[in-house]
Amino acid sequence: MGKLTTLVGLIALCASLTHGKVYADLEQLDSAKESYDFVVVGGGIGGGTVASRLSENPRFNVLLIEAGPNDEGVTEIIVPGFFSNISTSTKYGWGYVTTPQIGLNNRSLPYSQARVLGGCSSHNGMAYTRGSTDDFDLWGKVSEDRSWSWKTLFPYFLRNEKLVPPPGGRNASGQFDPRFHGHRGPMSVSLPWSGPTAFDLLALKNAEQSKEIKFNLDVNSGKPSGVCGPSCLLPRLFSDSQKAVILSLGSIYDWKRRTLHQATRVVPSNESRELDIRTVEIVSVASGKPTIVTAKKELILSGGAFGTPHLLLNSGIGDKKELEEVKVKPIHHLPDVGKGLSDHLFIPITWSANDVVQPVDNAAAFEEWQVNRTGPLTQNPSPLLMFARIPPDAPLFKEHRDPAAGPNSPHIEHILVAGGPVTAAYVALLTPKSRGTVKIASNNPLDKPLVDVGYLTHPFDLLAVKEGVRMIKRWFEGPAYEGYITGYLGPDPDTLPEKEFYDAVKEIVGTFWHPVGTATISPKGAKHGVLDPDLKVKGVKGLRVVDGSAIPYVPTAHTQAAVYVLAERASDLIKDSWLIGSRVPRDEITQ
Repeated sequence: MGKLTTLVGLIALCASLTHGKVYADLEQLDSAKESYDFVVVGGGIGGGTVASRLSENPRFNVLLIEAGPNDEGVTEIIVPGFFSNISTSTKYGWGYVTTPQIGLNNRSLPYSQARVLGGCSSHNGMAYTRGSTDDFDLWGKVSEDRSWSWKTLFPYFLRNEKLVPPPGGRNASGQFDPRFHGHRGPMSVSLPWSGPTAFDLLALKNAEQSKEIKFNLDVNSGKPSGVCGPSCLLPRLFSDSQKAVILSLGSIYDWKRRTLHQATRVVPSNESRELDIRTVEIVSVASGKPTIVTAKKELILSGGAFGTPHLLLNSGIGDKKELEEVKVKPIHHLPDVGKGLSDHLFIPITWSANDVVQPVDNAAAFEEWQVNRTGPLTQNPSPLLMFARIPPDAPLFKEHRDPAAGPNSPHIEHILVAGGPVTAAYVALLTPKSRGTVKIASNNPLDKPLVDVGYLTHPFDLLAVKEGVRMIKRWFEGPAYEGYITGYLGPDPDTLPEKEFYDAVKEIVGTFWHPVGTATISPKGAKHGVLDPDLKVKGVKGLRVVDGSAIPYVPTAHTQAAVYVLAERASDLIKDSWLIGSRVPRDEITQ
């Protein structure tokens, strides 16, 4: 086993491996004068996974740097049912707010991105969905490297995953397809504790009679369209699924020391004809004192779709003209850094319903969770998901080309929520044509980036949301809901004037926080894009990116599974480039 040292916030967290060390602060990191083969910046899903995999090799010494604190012992993070308490936390998040959105009548949106060990896996909604085969085949088409494909990546899904029984051990037989799941990986996933509810059963009954949306036994098969209901997978017990990757190794955290440090720039490691960047500057926010760390082999950026371009731009890697405008000295002209952001927006719509929902006794539920890790707090309250394609004869396809990656990719996700006298559905657009940007406003690397998600700036997206609303209206008009649904509360695209409906949509748009594509892969040698297919920054030696910013288009799924699989394969690409192969075992390929 190799050595993995994790520097968290201003203090240090060290995974207690065979040769692990604990650094209490940056001064100890300085005084140790230790050298590292790989330095990973960002302890989220991408960074945590790749650091863990690299440290499996006894030859490698790996440093993982995380700006935020450890999540160990944080009740709001540990208890999945407290998701809503942590998702907008500024203590464990970056506190981003988007720029005024032209497509939303100049509304700005708070935007949750984690600043804590485990990254967004520490405070996400716990939906484990992979997306379609077409989504991953598109990576290969965009990069002109067919080794990025569903077929190639599927074994990595299995390697990462450990399917375990639901909390409490209920019998989940027949509620998933075992052919599509791994059983020995570091990340445990499971079906919900509760099993099928009365609301779930209504959906399953309706699917039997619906011509448009059918039951799907396992949305992680690569063909996600349909109702997944009780078969939807959740990371087991902890909203921080990354805990299985890093913290299972054992960790120590000093809660008395909370001074903040932040990676601010990457800088050239030596003077040479070829730009060689393996060095990162870490600054104490309190004192302004910088610390420089250089990797012997590679510097790996895993700051996420906002953090990675922010770091590159502050380092002078980006569009030369735009950098000069904010008085940042360009060192490498790479115009697409921070461009091409794609994300999932949603709108909530409601119906009146003939239903009564018993409120959860939070005190009793918390006690049950503490005693045996069972009960309603083991899961997010809304596990009923539905994925669907817009009908091919819909009017919008006469005006716009279908943006879906292929026929297996749904356009819309509906999250159905039983709420007593009011039933709700969140209508999410999975295949947006709108694109956003991440830019910097100044040459101060501690200033927050300018995040423009670009919602509804392409006309297709409003039309697609309208079709998504019509689709879920038709769903609840199904015979299974007779006597249950008593009226539609809107907004209604079929009764409101078009402008009034669109204005209503713009007022209620929210986000699922699934940004990707701000440092995307493209063909090797191409002038567009940011990364070559091996995830190395174009025109730079020693610098690689492993996070959601590398993904060219937002997948038709919740994005954590896609980032896990990207990082799993990235770890092999890195090992192979240093002549240390680590191929996926053949016996893990079960399909």
